[in-house]
Amino acid sequence: MTTSATPVHEPEHSAIHLESEFENSPVPASHRRSTLSVSAVWFGFPMVLTCAIFGGTIVYGLGFWKGLAAILLGNFVLFGYVGALSYLAGTTGKNFALSASETFGSTGSRVVTGFLATVVIGWFAFQTGLTGATLHTSLGWNETLVVLIAGLLYIGVTFIGIRALTVVGMIAAPLFIVLGLVAVVFATRTQGWNAITSYAGGASDATVLSIGAAVTIVVASFVDSGTMTADFTRWSRNGKEAVVATFSAFPIAIFIAMFTGAVIVAAGGALAPATDGGDFLPILVDHGPLLTVLAVIFVFVNLGSVCAHCLYNGAVGWSQLVGSKMRVLTLVLGGVGLAIALAGVWSHFPTWLNLLGIFVPSIGAVLIVDQLITRRATLRSTATFRVQPFAAWLIGAASGYAVHHWAPHFSEAVVGMVAAAVAYLIIDRVTPERAPGLAGATPTETEAVS
Repeated sequence: MTTSATPVHEPEHSAIHLESEFENSPVPASHRRSTLSVSAVWFGFPMVLTCAIFGGTIVYGLGFWKGLAAILLGNFVLFGYVGALSYLAGTTGKNFALSASETFGSTGSRVVTGFLATVVIGWFAFQTGLTGATLHTSLGWNETLVVLIAGLLYIGVTFIGIRALTVVGMIAAPLFIVLGLVAVVFATRTQGWNAITSYAGGASDATVLSIGAAVTIVVASFVDSGTMTADFTRWSRNGKEAVVATFSAFPIAIFIAMFTGAVIVAAGGALAPATDGGDFLPILVDHGPLLTVLAVIFVFVNLGSVCAHCLYNGAVGWSQLVGSKMRVLTLVLGGVGLAIALAGVWSHFPTWLNLLGIFVPSIGAVLIVDQLITRRATLRSTATFRVQPFAAWLIGAASGYAVHHWAPHFSEAVVGMVAAAVAYLIIDRVTPERAPGLAGATPTETEAVS
């Protein structure tokens, strides 16, 4: 006698439940997240010690008020740029790789995705190495051991997925605000605000910045992950909520971080403003064991937030390229990035990565023009490889490169964006594409999720 048994399913919560990351398809409406949840992902990303360093560097080179003006201008450039890309992501639910295939073609997008997904792994290695260097400089800890421990922790957080990024963001941002405020109080005890706001800068004539160069520093600090914002904001319920989530990062979160570093430098609290900008960690570790412990936690959580976000970008992008899963690529790429950090190669990255402010902004500019203006009007079908966006990208990058060398007082990032956008509009107009029809297009890919 045989009896039929009802299949037994393990309850979801009997073990750690890892949700799908939708590497190869749009995030369905049933899995979209609240504005607060998506904002937590972006809000906790740029409010980091690195941005405090950049903010201090800018004020050191320009003076307090000019420095703040450049920081705000760069932030609003980032908001317009990342906000437009986020609107597209919230509308379609597609990650960067899927979105790029519509503009550059299914094959052409592999070039763009591979480029950016590799660049962000460089940032992962840089921030992981910075974790070890920071704690070695401040507390004398073994740099190699700290880098190894930090890298493994950051890989583990990324492996969990978007839920972990949300939680880390909710912890990292408040911790930065509290400890940053404490550092500012300590740094300003002997300096009145009149002295701080009248700070004229400490750079020599040879190193003084221009407003344009400072704007490029701000834009370059997050243009890579900003271009890949769709990996985060595709989880928004619609385009408008995705823009709100972006606003929480640019200008709010990043301005808080840069303003903190700016005040530290202007108040004379930075140990080496020319090289370390507004790094306020030394201030914290000089004021007792409690703040020292909090400072150590802060370093791991704060820089770990950046590392996890960058590794997530890289893993989602490369999962598209090789047809694998995000979590598999997290382990592989995380291992590569950790090896680079342990080898010390990370210390050579900042100059090279900042130069990407020349080459990266043109990519997003082309995507914005194509998908918010021309593609919405013409509804072209996706080709395998489209020459037009690559030509516009080249023109934008070449324009940024020319400004970098021959007119450095302007912002190469902004010039590159504008040049690429204008070039694409012209090229697209003079080389119209005739789509054979709209076969394969589905309304849900272009409609906002309610």
